[in-house]
Amino acid sequence: MSATTQTPKAAPSGSTAPRAARLLGDRRLPVLVTAALFIAMYAGGLSRYQNYGFAEPQVFLNLFIDNGYLLVAAIGATFVILSGGIDLSVGSVIGFTTMFTAWLVERQGLPLLLVVPLALAVGAFGGFLMGYVIHNFEIQPFIVTLAGLFLFRGLCLVISKESISINDASVGTLAQTRVSLGMGDLSIGAVVALVVLAVAAYVLHYTRFGRRVYAIGGNEQSALLMGLPLGGTKIAVYTVSGFCSALAGLLFMLYIQSGDPLHAVGMELDAIAAVVIGGTLLTGGSGYVLGTLFGVLVLGLIKSVITFEGTLSSWWTKIATGVLLCAFILIQRTMTARRKT
Repeated sequence: MSATTQTPKAAPSGSTAPRAARLLGDRRLPVLVTAALFIAMYAGGLSRYQNYGFAEPQVFLNLFIDNGYLLVAAIGATFVILSGGIDLSVGSVIGFTTMFTAWLVERQGLPLLLVVPLALAVGAFGGFLMGYVIHNFEIQPFIVTLAGLFLFRGLCLVISKESISINDASVGTLAQTRVSLGMGDLSIGAVVALVVLAVAAYVLHYTRFGRRVYAIGGNEQSALLMGLPLGGTKIAVYTVSGFCSALAGLLFMLYIQSGDPLHAVGMELDAIAAVVIGGTLLTGGSGYVLGTLFGVLVLGLIKSVITFEGTLSSWWTKIATGVLLCAFILIQRTMTARRKT
């Protein structure tokens, strides 16, 4: 009796399994999910609050006005997380910048034009020091940036234990300046945030430095074997984060026109949440700065919906953020597992 060989049957051309596998392995999936979530939430708001002015274009533009400082802080955090690190000092640097600026302008009488570069330099230098310690002493970023968190928050209290109101005419003028777009207005802070977004997108996707950030976050050992400047890139991303945090502090100062030692407490967690919800892997190496924008917009839209609802406590913002964060971490986990198989 002769043995017969059986050839395996080919998968049907319309099979959904390969398509699902390709979809789960697509690096753009988290960004698309976040964008779709934002569109769905915004459409729901238009339907529910159409009689309360939600459809006004200015309501949409207010998402950028009210969250411009968070967008800048989240962009800096995106650089760090893409490289496989974490920065817990963001909120404290923002708070320190508001206090430092208010103290120099109000108490020392320095012009804002001189104070702004000083504040940015201090923030960038703080990020540089943290990056230097992380690389040269091989200490976990969590520990070093946690120390930075306490350091900058302590410096806030050294400057003053109470809030400092800013009555400077130049600050008031900048805070009230609006850029007309025809359908509505944007604040100076929102315009600056969008400019930072465009610069960050270009740097990450079209420069050698951006490719190094992705390479180090994807596999640090491989990047080292390829001869990439590991130390310089790591220090640079924390310097960028420090600079962005200081810039976010200046925008936050314009938004509230005061400095306070308790400003931006916990904002580093909001920034990290926006980055993760925007689709950047916490382990590094995958993500888009455009996703960070959608992550910030989703968080801002949650606040707007709660405000329009009127009967919900502001704590629902934290609850909704926590639920979304867990959901996107699960999506990341599924995608990572799919790429390994």
